Amino acid sequence: MEEDTCCVQYVCMGPNPMMARYVYALIFLITNLLAWTVRDYGHSALGELQRLKGCQGARYCLGAEGVLRISLGCFLFFFVMFLSTARTRKTHDCRNSWHSEWWPVKIALWMALTAVPFFAPSPLIQLYGKVAHFGAGAFLVIQLISVTRFITWLNDCCRSEKNLKRCHMQVQVVSIVAYVGALLGIVLMYVWYAPTRSCKLNILFVTVTLVLVQLMTFISVNSKVKAGYLAPGLMGIYVVFLCWSAIRSEPHTEICNRKASVATSADWLNIASFVIAVIVVVAATFSTGIDSKCLQFKRTETESEDDDIPYGFGFFHFVFAMGAMYFAMLFLGWNAHQKMEKWTIDVGWASAWVRVGNEWLAAIAYIWMIIAPIVWKSRQVGSSPTCA
Repeated sequence: MEEDTCCVQYVCMGPNPMMARYVYALIFLITNLLAWTVRDYGHSALGELQRLKGCQGARYCLGAEGVLRISLGCFLFFFVMFLSTARTRKTHDCRNSWHSEWWPVKIALWMALTAVPFFAPSPLIQLYGKVAHFGAGAFLVIQLISVTRFITWLNDCCRSEKNLKRCHMQVQVVSIVAYVGALLGIVLMYVWYAPTRSCKLNILFVTVTLVLVQLMTFISVNSKVKAGYLAPGLMGIYVVFLCWSAIRSEPHTEICNRKASVATSADWLNIASFVIAVIVVVAATFSTGIDSKCLQFKRTETESEDDDIPYGFGFFHFVFAMGAMYFAMLFLGWNAHQKMEKWTIDVGWASAWVRVGNEWLAAIAYIWMIIAPIVWKSRQVGSSPTCA
């Protein structure tokens, strides 16, 4: 009887937005792979593009511009979905059906919008490439806010009176492991990427990361904040990962980037790294897209109703639209004028500095999130009238 009820509720009755999000992620993954194919193998596989007027002999539809054209088509598709599903609140809204069903129509729309940019003139594509820098930056900001809010939420949940007594030992162990892991990662980066004093830039990156980890920990355990060690430990792991990815994004010709040079010498390792990177991009876009509350800085307690949608459809598609710009920047190394080697992603000095800026911004966002309640509280106390 229960199985029949589940069937009626999730399969037989109307749209299923929970399943739809995986289909959108699959579309996004296929678009990523298509952009990579155009960049690395387009010259041999897409000779027919020379017939298109906007391609001018296929020269402007391959390589960097090919990636931008695929990215533009993906952006247009998800932006159309954003406009058509924004402000959807209830499952009985007809826009829920559009979001979760009508797949033949949406697949046809996606294919059409992917093809349209190949008829666009090159100056328009170059303009989109410049705008994509800002869209990709917006995606990174939304992503780091989502990650930071999740870490602070997890910390608050584990430190609540209900869970602290039951999981006190587990929380302490995870906190110590995370903090020690962050410090160990910093030591390894010093050994691998700053072997000599001539690697001044890498030394700067790693040293600033060490300072940020210590600063986040110091503020978290301050008597006024009392955030504990779990959140700064997890944030330490996160910023260390961002620092590592920034250094890994440096050109492989750099003498201080020995590990990347070793990776490029092993084809299977380079290919595996590329595949993992693409999967991470899709997973990050997916996880950020369903976190529609990450930009709601003012916490409000509202009871959910049975007919509420499970996640914000508009925000979901907006994040995927920004993600389309983001994957274009990754495949181009944030610079449409540099030549990317096959099976590489997010490599170049522009990529490295974007990662470093993302790391520093993540630390600032975390510090602000834990001190903001104290700042607002002190302002409210200071502005409240006093009794004579």
